[in-house]
Amino acid sequence: MNIQDVILYPLMTESASLMVEKENKLTFIVNINATKLDVKRAVEELFGVKVARVTIAITPLGEKKAYVKLHPEFKASDVAIKLGIL
Repeated sequence: MNIQDVILYPLMTESASLMVEKENKLTFIVNINATKLDVKRAVEELFGVKVARVTIAITPLGEKKAYVKLHPEFKASDVAIKLGIL
């Protein structure tokens, strides 16, 4: 899968902003056909960070939400500021 097609948009809610600060996690809405490995590769290549873990959930609206935990040497807040969501 092409990396530009994997991540649809970043999600910034109140709980997502708490995850950025406390758990070093970013939240994205991703393509419904994307796998965890696709999401990991896309985030690493697009933002120049290392991903520790990807967790995926399907929302009640039928969208796929990915929680991306970054390695401790990278800060999720830096990526969020670069994206303009924090």
